[in-house]
Amino acid sequence: MLRIQALTTDHRFVTDLSLEQLSAEDILWYWVDFSEPSEQESDLLRSYFHFHPLSIEDCLYFIQRPKLDHFADYHFFVLHALNRETLDAVEVDLFVAEKYIVSYHKAPLQEIDEVWGHLPAKGELIQTTMHVASTIIDKLVDFYFPIVDQMEDRLALLGEHGEAKSLRRRLDRVFQIRNDLLKVRHSIFPMRDLVYRMLNSTHLEGLEEHRFYLADIHDHLLKLSEMIERNREMTSDLRDSYMSISTNRTNAIMTTLTVITTIFMPLTFIAGIYGMNFKYMPELEWHYGYFIVQGLMAAISILMIAWFKKKGWFNEEE
Repeated sequence: MLRIQALTTDHRFVTDLSLEQLSAEDILWYWVDFSEPSEQESDLLRSYFHFHPLSIEDCLYFIQRPKLDHFADYHFFVLHALNRETLDAVEVDLFVAEKYIVSYHKAPLQEIDEVWGHLPAKGELIQTTMHVASTIIDKLVDFYFPIVDQMEDRLALLGEHGEAKSLRRRLDRVFQIRNDLLKVRHSIFPMRDLVYRMLNSTHLEGLEEHRFYLADIHDHLLKLSEMIERNREMTSDLRDSYMSISTNRTNAIMTTLTVITTIFMPLTFIAGIYGMNFKYMPELEWHYGYFIVQGLMAAISILMIAWFKKKGWFNEEE
C-alpha cells in the first residue's frame, strides 16, 4: 500500500495525493509511506525517487542492523520496530531529505500509523522532515517499553518460590526469557548507538532545533538498555539459584540411596554366605539358626540406622 500526505506552504496537511501532485509549488514537504508494498510499488524507489542501489538493496533484502548512511541528496536510516508476539525485529527504512521523507516497511506497523494519524494535528509544530523522522524514532522507542516491562513482570513472578515439582518448568521459562531479552537487545542497543551518532553528526541538516528531542530519545534508550542488562543479570541469578536447588535435591536423593545401599550391604553379605551350596555348614543344623540370623540382621540394621542418625545423615539442615 502506498499513501501520501504533504504539508503546504500555508501549514495545511493534505492527504490522498498522487505522485504527480507532489511537484506542486505550494507543497513545503511530503511524506510517502510504503506499507506492505507490492513489487511494482517497491520499484518506485528506483524509477521515481532514484535512490542509490545500495539503500534500495537494504530495503528489499534481509534485516539490516540499525544504521545511518549519508548520500548526496538524502539521508538513509535503518530502524527497528519489534513484533510484540515474536519479538522479532521489523525493519523500518527512512529516506530523509529537505523536501521529502519516504518510509518503507514490509509489515503494517501501529507505530507508523499513529505518527501518520497524529501528524495533521501537529502541523504547526512539525515543520521539517527531520522532525518527522525524530517523531517516528520516538514512537518506535516508546513501543519498546511495554515489551521490556512485560518481560520484567514475568521475571518478577519467577522470582517467587514455587513448588519443587515445577522447578524444571521454571528453569525452562528463565531460559526462554533470557533468549527473549537477547532478541530485544539486538535491536535496542544498535538503536541507542544510532541515536547517539545522530546527536553527534555534522551531516544532518536542521538537527540543532531537534537535538533536545533526540537527547530525550537517547535517554529512553539508555534506560531500556539498563533494564535489559538488569533483567539479564536477574535471569543469571535465577538460573544459578534453580540449578543449585536442583543439585541439592539430587544430592539429597543420592544420600538416601547411599544410606539404603549401605544398610543392605552387610545383610546381603550374610544372606550370600548362607546361600552357598556347601554340604557341611555347622550353622545349617542349628534348630534356631534361622531366627538367630534374622535377629542378627535386624540388629545390624538398627545399629547402622542409629549410627547414621548420630552422624547427621538424616538431618536435612546438615
